[in-house]
Order: sequence, then C-alpha cells, then structure tokens
Amino acid sequence: MPGTVRSALTLERPGARMGADRVALLAAVGRTGSISAAAREVGLSYKAAWDGVHAMNNLFASPLVTAAPGGRAGGGATLTPAGEKVIAAYTAIREGLERVIDTLEAQIDLDPGDILWSLMMKTSARNTYRAIVTSVTESAVSAEVAMDIGGGQSLVSVITGRSAADMGLVPGVEVFALVKSSFVILAKGAEIGPLSVRNRLVGTVTSRTDGAVNSEVVLDLGQGKTLAATITRESAEALALGSGDTATALVKSSHVILALP
Repeated sequence: MPGTVRSALTLERPGARMGADRVALLAAVGRTGSISAAAREVGLSYKAAWDGVHAMNNLFASPLVTAAPGGRAGGGATLTPAGEKVIAAYTAIREGLERVIDTLEAQIDLDPGDILWSLMMKTSARNTYRAIVTSVTESAVSAEVAMDIGGGQSLVSVITGRSAADMGLVPGVEVFALVKSSFVILAKGAEIGPLSVRNRLVGTVTSRTDGAVNSEVVLDLGQGKTLAATITRESAEALALGSGDTATALVKSSHVILALP
C-alpha cells in the first residue's frame, strides 16, 4: 500500500538520511519552539531529539534549527529558513513519490516497497558531514583529500588513489565525510602539542552522557556543526570533561571515510 511505503520510505544518500521521522521533528520544533516539547510531541526522548537535530544540522550547508539547550524543562529553539525549505521539499517529494507508487502498482506485479527499499543505503557512522573538497594531493598509491565541512572546520582524508579517481574527486566536488564516534580521540583544551593525528577539531562540550563502560561526549564545532565521540568512562572522568569545556577532537586521516551524494 502507498501508505505503508510512505512511512518506511527515507530519502537517503550515503551517510545522509532525511525521513518522515526527522521531518516530523523539524515541524514540531517549528510549532513548539522547544526541543523538549517537540520530543514529547513526536514521541522521542529528549536526547534522541537533540541527536536528531545535531545530525540534521551537520548534513546541510546551513543549520535547520538554532537552539539553546535548556534541559528537559525546555530551551528555546527556532526553525531556520533552511529548515522550512527542507520540510517543504520533503513534502513535495513525498507527494510525488506517492503518485509514482500508485502508477507502479498499476503496471507491475511487484511490491513497490521492495523496489524502493533496495535503493536505500544506511551507515552506522555517528558523525556525517556535508563537505566540499578543497584540494586533492595524489601519490603513487594514495590520495590526500582536504575538505571544508563548514563552521570554520576542515577535515583531511587519506584514501587510495584508485578510489579518488573512481569518485572523480577534485576541488569543488561535494562529498560526505563519515567518522565513527569510536574513532575520535579527545583532548581537553584547544592547545595540543605535536601529534601525528592530522585532523584537529576544536569545539565546546555541550553534553556528556555516561554509561557503565563508555561515555558519549558531544562537541559544538560552530555554525550548527557538532561532533560525537565515544570514549571510555574512565577517560571522560580523567579528563573531567563537562558542559562548556573546550576540547579538541583528534581524528586520523585514515579514519575519515568519503562517500558521494
């Protein structure tokens, strides 16, 4: 049924996901002006709603939501013009897809949901950034790809020369840069001594969630960009990282995965 397909259908590119759940969260933020109120409206936990907002802000050139954490009691949140455009675009695409699905059902003896589902791709990487390639330095075996991820931050990825050629990577090409949260090393403060790690992203701690073994630390990188790091709880306690602290995220260039839109 078209309704069933619509609820499962997600517009995806490698590393990028915008589905009905996130669009509903955006719309709820616009109506309520609060992350916590929007979370309650769409049936998400406060943390899940914030994670969704962070992920969406990272995936677009400009933030979809501007918000100030206010705890479960609620902080102010505003849908940006970019956020409003995303909702309108998603609605238009969804309505167009419904018409396509209706046509498919009439023409083929297959469940269109199976066809559409096979086109989707998902990634487990916690940090995904829309980036613009600024330079590509090639060697006999590998290629070093430098990218601007916005917010005054940059990333460098080292991949095989064959991969760079197959992807057609040159300055100006848009890519998605993926970094697993477990690949991120954290250091307190902004001034770090000489290290072999190529990528250094300086940000402000916005949250720290402790588990029995690991802790998740989220950094605000500026202009709506965030980074999540999963480190041991013992390390988080030794660093004494807390909200408002400055920290540097260290990521090896070989740990930055690239994907094309």
